[in-house]
Amino acid sequence: MVKPLDNVRVLDIGTLLAGPWGATLLGDFGAEVIKVEQPGIGDALRGTSKEGEAGNPLHWLVDARNKKSITLNLRVAEGQEILRSLVEHADVLIENFTPGTLEKWNLGWEVLKAINPQLIMVRVSGYGQTGPYANRPGYDRIALGFSGYMYPTGFPDRYPVRPAFPTADYNTATFGAYAAMLALYQRDANGGTGQMIDLALYEPPFRITASLVAGWEKTGQNRERIGNRNPGFAPAGTFETNDGRYVQIAAGGDNVWQRLAKIMGGIALAEDKRFLKSRDRIKRADELERLLGDWIQSRSFEDIERQLVAAGVPVGGIYRAEDIAQDPHYRARDSLIEVEDAEQGTITMPGVVPKLSETPGSVEWTGPKLGAHNEEIYGDLLGKGIDDLADLASRGII
Repeated sequence: MVKPLDNVRVLDIGTLLAGPWGATLLGDFGAEVIKVEQPGIGDALRGTSKEGEAGNPLHWLVDARNKKSITLNLRVAEGQEILRSLVEHADVLIENFTPGTLEKWNLGWEVLKAINPQLIMVRVSGYGQTGPYANRPGYDRIALGFSGYMYPTGFPDRYPVRPAFPTADYNTATFGAYAAMLALYQRDANGGTGQMIDLALYEPPFRITASLVAGWEKTGQNRERIGNRNPGFAPAGTFETNDGRYVQIAAGGDNVWQRLAKIMGGIALAEDKRFLKSRDRIKRADELERLLGDWIQSRSFEDIERQLVAAGVPVGGIYRAEDIAQDPHYRARDSLIEVEDAEQGTITMPGVVPKLSETPGSVEWTGPKLGAHNEEIYGDLLGKGIDDLADLASRGII
């Protein structure tokens, strides 16, 4: 089946997630992604397998899916020359080294552009290629703090909380893939040329803070932590059921509130003038959420979900991995898929997102063994024979 990015070749020379996961997204839709890794140790995302665990760790198998792994030492001149040869055959190169590193290796944008004027180079770094902080190292946690995303997250009486997953890394990688697609469209549909994309790790999480800074500039007030509450929507929040599950309710609209109130307290609560209008419910959010919390605490998750879904009240659980694995909706939409790995067996992982009706993406294989595609890539693209590869390997070049 034809995929949208068939015939697009991506060189992924980065490490961990903020750059490389963008290449994974492109690979899901048919791009040939060549993952360039340090000989012997590979990408840091591989980490180390747990005791008794065969093969690569699960996060590598999932997040490096659909990639072809080659080994190449970019820290030596001969390895750098080989990468320049690979660039001649590439459409996109993705990297996330500290600014200046590739220039030191004679692999900067000006050099690569001269080799392949049609190349699109996605450069991800903590603070971008320019600016007073450009040379500072960047990590997910640091970017979340710097972006403003983290400060309002959590409860008022506690310090700010980092999300459980590396949100800055994944968001930045997604923006990187999006940027590469914009550049490919400009190049191929509009008669353009290659270009360099400068993406800082803090910029995608900052972009989704919406009016955070605009609000401060107009009011002089910083947005503070309010836990799970929505400041312009009540009742809404997270509550615990009597069987130890967590449920989320979003019933801020007047009509939705009426439906919820009738279930909780009948006509008397539905017609209580203190709660009729949204603005009044927001003023009485503490009182209202106590009522809702008490009602939920006396019931099971299954009972609450059954009643509220039937009444058209937005409700949902806070799912654990176990709940996701057992929920039929995930399977029905292929949000969960199973992929076979030679060493780990069946791996359950997130499906391809988004879903295209005519040219859908797919997962062909899990994250590969280190250097699994050396012979294929170096032979087919660069014409190197078995003896050449053996020599390069013996000298630590690949």
